[in-house]
Amino acid sequence: MTIGNFASTALAACLAIAPLAAPAAATNEDNETVTTKAPTSPPVAEKREHSYTNHGITLTDPYHWLRDKSYPTVDDEDVLDYIKAENAWFETRMAPQQALTDALFEEMKARIKEDDSSVPQKDGDWIYWSKFEEGAQYRKHYRKPVAGGDDVLILDENELAEGHEYFRLGAASISMNGRYLAYSTDTNGSERYTARIKDLQTGELLADELTGLRGGLTWVAKDTALVYGPATEEWRTLEARLHVIGTPAESDVTLYKEADQSFGVGTGLSAQDDWLIIGAGDNETSEVRLVRADNPTGEQILVKPRQKGVEYSVDVRDGEVWVWTNDDHINFRLAKAKLETPGDWQTVIAGSDEFYLTGFDLFKDFFVTEGRLDGLDQVQVRSYAQPGTAKPIAFPEASYSAGLSNNPEYDVKKLRLAYESMVTPDSVYDFHLADGRLELLKQQEIPSGYDPSLYTTERVMIEARDGTKVPVSVVMRKDRDKMNGGPGGPLHLYAYGSYGYAMPPSFSTTRLSLVDRGFAYAIAHVRGGDDLGRRWYLQGKLFERRNTFNDFVDVGRGLIALGYTAEGKVTASGGSAGGEVMGAVLNQDPAQYGAVVAHVPFVDVVNTMLDESLPLTPGEWQEWGNPITDKEAFAYMLSYSPYDQVKAQAYPPLLVTAGLNDPRVTYWEPAKWVAKLRDTKTDSNELLFKTNMGAGHGGKSGRWNSIYEVAEEFAFILWQMGMAGEK
Repeated sequence: MTIGNFASTALAACLAIAPLAAPAAATNEDNETVTTKAPTSPPVAEKREHSYTNHGITLTDPYHWLRDKSYPTVDDEDVLDYIKAENAWFETRMAPQQALTDALFEEMKARIKEDDSSVPQKDGDWIYWSKFEEGAQYRKHYRKPVAGGDDVLILDENELAEGHEYFRLGAASISMNGRYLAYSTDTNGSERYTARIKDLQTGELLADELTGLRGGLTWVAKDTALVYGPATEEWRTLEARLHVIGTPAESDVTLYKEADQSFGVGTGLSAQDDWLIIGAGDNETSEVRLVRADNPTGEQILVKPRQKGVEYSVDVRDGEVWVWTNDDHINFRLAKAKLETPGDWQTVIAGSDEFYLTGFDLFKDFFVTEGRLDGLDQVQVRSYAQPGTAKPIAFPEASYSAGLSNNPEYDVKKLRLAYESMVTPDSVYDFHLADGRLELLKQQEIPSGYDPSLYTTERVMIEARDGTKVPVSVVMRKDRDKMNGGPGGPLHLYAYGSYGYAMPPSFSTTRLSLVDRGFAYAIAHVRGGDDLGRRWYLQGKLFERRNTFNDFVDVGRGLIALGYTAEGKVTASGGSAGGEVMGAVLNQDPAQYGAVVAHVPFVDVVNTMLDESLPLTPGEWQEWGNPITDKEAFAYMLSYSPYDQVKAQAYPPLLVTAGLNDPRVTYWEPAKWVAKLRDTKTDSNELLFKTNMGAGHGGKSGRWNSIYEVAEEFAFILWQMGMAGEK
């Protein structure tokens, strides 16, 4: 069984927090300190001739050389020298803002309870929880017997992280008999995990070691074996492999191998832990197989052969296969079938234009459906006898984010829920099925103090240029106008807008450092996410991708028109595919923004989608299009690709980040973009580029290191907005 609250919440790399200073110090071979002068001008990347022709169109790419030919090893001295020079320029320019960065960090840190614990949850004969100790970067994980007994430390992330610049706990799974803990770790940000097994009776690590993993760890064969997903050299998970405990990894058996390079493979257990579910799919097509968990090498049952554009996932209960699928409605339906005829799907809950069904969970005496109605999260309890009748769980606010949390057991009388809003801190509830009562177990504590009555949150609909109404969630101080001397103060706008991932109106303690300085903070629920249903997602991908960028620009312009802010007072941020949004909107409407932050931005779209050797490219063609085979896709992609569309115009102040070990957005994408911007833009505004040399996609790991990077980001924004001295 997988312990739902067990995984570390840290997103990425662990680099030491060090004060920035204008002079840089290093040591030579004799360990003598050598001081180098701070740079007085930004680095200028060399241009090297490189061009290629695709579909009759020839493109030049003078910064192509920034991709190290040895990747994923990065050892080209020219490449490293340029990246280090950019880091030195970042440090030099940010050095005068060190006091502000430190002040922001301290106030963010003061909002975090240092010795915080998760809410304990029963799973079998044990109760599990995790906690931070005061000052610690990472969690410790504990359990104790339900029958009574002492707390037992089962895993210490701080111990595992010791000596590493970066640490992240990946999968963590307790065997069904409670004896073994299988867990995986990443110590360089490459997201290639190493798995170990700990005997919780003796406290000893077994000799078993599985390297180069992605995904989860699933116990099968009566706790004698693990199913895992090895990563290929291209960082793709194309297999479900079986490891028998105590045997060499070289003898592991492949249970399933996917031939389509664009697909990924994952595994899990059914609700009653009796079936191993092997799923394969890409961003638009699925295929699932079942095999008995106590005999994982036995005969597999193919639920239904893949059909392009049809997604489905399954669970099994009492000899029936339950299926969530979009085969006959864009917003998905729930169906079921007999195990003997698993592809004969009979509707349980029909698809709906109003209700977007996002998933389901099976329990012994009831089941739960989750989804969104008018963009608002719904959690519905349903009976097996009358599945069409839903009992929605009522929540106390008009706008919020809510869903099932950690519910590891099949036979339960209450459900663990997570809840928050833009003004209500992260909250954990138990919903009692007998009387429909919500019991608050814990709400995030803010030691430095937080008064929700000082803030207001709004949901605004902004009309985009094509007439579509785009929802925007806004939080701000009630006295914001007074703080700014009238309406039209600064506003920070955030969006993601890709892969059908909705951006919930959630709470953030770090965000308060902007809001308490007079900012409004807005989340634009742009197309490309599935905030308003599956169609909302489809309208922001492939040949409709430009809708995402237009929505973001038009939301900002709409908020200006409504008096929330003014031109040049909008700041913006986004990461990864959201960083692509930042690049595209900067090319389209740079005058709107006073400062922009693009984290690990996916900006070199055409070159990346042309390179099928890169880890994610084949699986991404369903999202962006395949420019190798499709001339129209190539032309459309080229029309918005931020790197290719950089032009001679003024750009606002810009901070860009990267991770040298990032397998998702490779470091050279933002590096090339920054180099081209420096050479092309017509203004003298700040352009800073920071690469984490020992990290990956998510930046620094460890709770303090992570928020320090947020403090740097906010310091940059406040500096550029002329608010560096405000508290």
